[in-house]
Amino acid sequence: MSTATAPKPSTQPPAKPPMTVAQRWVLTLTSLAAFMIALDGTIVTTALTTIKKSLHSSVETLEWTISAYILTFAVLMLTGAALGDRFGRRKVFVGGLIVFTAASAACGLSTTIAELITARAVQGAGAAVIMPLAVAQLGAAFPPEARGRALGLSAGVIGLATAGGPFVGGVVAQGLAWQWLFWVNVPVGLLVILGVVFFMTETHGPQARLDLVGVVLTTGGVLGLVWALVRGNDVGWTAPETLGSVGGGVVLAAVFVLWERRIAAPMVPMRFFGDRAFSAANFASFTLTAGMYGLLFFLAQYYQQVLHYGPFGAGTRMMPFTATLLVFGPLSGRLSERFGERFLTTCGLALTAAGLAAIALQTGPDTSYPALVPALVVTGTGISTAIPQVQKAVVGAVRPQEIGQASGVFSMLRQFGALFGTAVSVAVFAASGSYANVKTFSDGFTTAMGVGAGIAGAGALAALLLPARCAAAAGPASPPAARPQAVAATTAE
Repeated sequence: MSTATAPKPSTQPPAKPPMTVAQRWVLTLTSLAAFMIALDGTIVTTALTTIKKSLHSSVETLEWTISAYILTFAVLMLTGAALGDRFGRRKVFVGGLIVFTAASAACGLSTTIAELITARAVQGAGAAVIMPLAVAQLGAAFPPEARGRALGLSAGVIGLATAGGPFVGGVVAQGLAWQWLFWVNVPVGLLVILGVVFFMTETHGPQARLDLVGVVLTTGGVLGLVWALVRGNDVGWTAPETLGSVGGGVVLAAVFVLWERRIAAPMVPMRFFGDRAFSAANFASFTLTAGMYGLLFFLAQYYQQVLHYGPFGAGTRMMPFTATLLVFGPLSGRLSERFGERFLTTCGLALTAAGLAAIALQTGPDTSYPALVPALVVTGTGISTAIPQVQKAVVGAVRPQEIGQASGVFSMLRQFGALFGTAVSVAVFAASGSYANVKTFSDGFTTAMGVGAGIAGAGALAALLLPARCAAAAGPASPPAARPQAVAATTAE
């Protein structure tokens, strides 16, 4: 007599549901928008010489084609996120896209350096609205168990745009006219606007009214700190302008914190920073971005000043670095459910530090390009592994309806990291090298990369403070009562 054998329970994890059509649209549209913003942050770097000759600009004035964009971008991020929470994220997102697209056209039409700088400042204002709301819309569209993959795909696109900007800038500046650096945004921006209007639903944050006092305080505080970072290397770090800017920024930031702690509907709830995951992830993101931008600022120049490549040749040789961002960003997002944010963020920043240290050790007047390729691959792999993890940790540390506020803080601190990394690398370069000849440039570049490695190493240590958990198993880190799992908790229009 045969005995029926009970089937063994499956040990395979349950299959993840595929993305819905609505989720695919949100991922595509927010990634395209973020791609434009990230690309325009670095695309001008390899075209500066061409723009300088075309518009007959001085070097000091030319720097503001980058600084004006960064300045308004960093200063207005929290305001952009707050406007989206109050009036509707999709509505304000479209407004930011319209401003950015129109300003891009104005950049392409510029005939003087003053016109270009003004248009770049307006571009930055549009970008300040787009970037935090792109993260907020993406985070709200996906539940926690699917968020890692979505953020990984988006982070790969953003990382590719950030690191690929110098390559695209070199190609366009040498093969076309520099104005095409900005004209390309116009058709892309218009397509994204139409897509958002027809295929993205409206969401709101938790605030019933706009915190106008908070807007004024945070704008003034961030402006003071950013102005010091932008101007410090030009006027001196101990100059009255720099010290006054820092002092004013710190005072306004302190008043902002006190104000936010006492009002019922704060622009940024200060309890966010009491969450270990939120604070550690933001600091790790800050150091990661600082190390990356320090490298991006000088690497294309190193190719041209020391290895004697033109803009196109310099941009092409960025590919070993940029290609890793396209591959490992999505891969990191897929692995987040298995290994968790702490492990992947720590490993990513450790690889970034090791890669930057290897670049510092290998570069010199006689260094060949092939000798740098392994270090560039390691650095890019580390950056692209960590980027989606810090985004996921920040978004997962708050309630779904607070994602807009959290993404505003995250985006602002990431931009601060870019400014800090660039300012520190330039200051270190100036102290240990110069543009006088190949030897002095190489000396300054080597020292700057060494400092960048130290900054990334500090980020790796901070990443160890992230909660030791597997995201898929443990879920969000906040108390269950404070963090409902359903994304539907986000207020729909």
